[in-house]
Amino acid sequence: MGQIFCCVKVDQSTLAIRESFGKFDAVLEPGCHYMPWICGKRIAGHLTLRVQQLDVRCETMTKDNVFVTVVASIQYRVIAKKATNAFYQLSDTERLIESYVFDVIRAFVPTMELHSLFEQKYEIAEAVVVALDKSMLAYGFETVQTLIVDIERDTLMRVKAQKKLEIMRAEKDANEKAQAQKKLELEIKRAKGKNKSGLYIGSQVIGVFKGRDEKSYNKTIKTKKQNKTEQNSDEKCL
Repeated sequence: MGQIFCCVKVDQSTLAIRESFGKFDAVLEPGCHYMPWICGKRIAGHLTLRVQQLDVRCETMTKDNVFVTVVASIQYRVIAKKATNAFYQLSDTERLIESYVFDVIRAFVPTMELHSLFEQKYEIAEAVVVALDKSMLAYGFETVQTLIVDIERDTLMRVKAQKKLEIMRAEKDANEKAQAQKKLELEIKRAKGKNKSGLYIGSQVIGVFKGRDEKSYNKTIKTKKQNKTEQNSDEKCL
């Protein structure tokens, strides 16, 4: 109906590219615009100003030879002042963004080990933003935000890592049990040593007292004999 009255409507948060006989003529903002199609005017296409999101999955390898899949979420939008560049210079925006993200991640991740990769995902996201802004601004796009939403390890490597962890835990438990057993045996030996030492000392003390008792007994008997002999001699003299 709008074409009959030579009018066209552009929705909110949208830009329209108008051409005249196949040549760029103007960028139309949201609202109603006069479009004399009989004079060769036409709408070549539309651009949305809303923030768009692209999830990129990049498979690469860490410094310690672990294959991972890094999932990056790229949020970007068209710069209104550079709408013509965004419309005419790029034929596949998402594929170009993916190529830059792949380039950054595959250059960044192989320099890091797996345990530090999770800690430095914000540094990876920042590197992706810098690379995209440096390249995409010329095409009329700006990066709003980049997030590393997931880091997936290879399934086979994950199973191996789980088995390795279980083996390490089992070895740790076995070592702890062995150390506890050694400690218990050592305590038992010490206790037995103390008991033997006590018995030895006790036997020595008993021997000493026994020896003293024997000497005292012998001395008493000897004294009695001497007294009896002297008594007998005195009786004979009388």
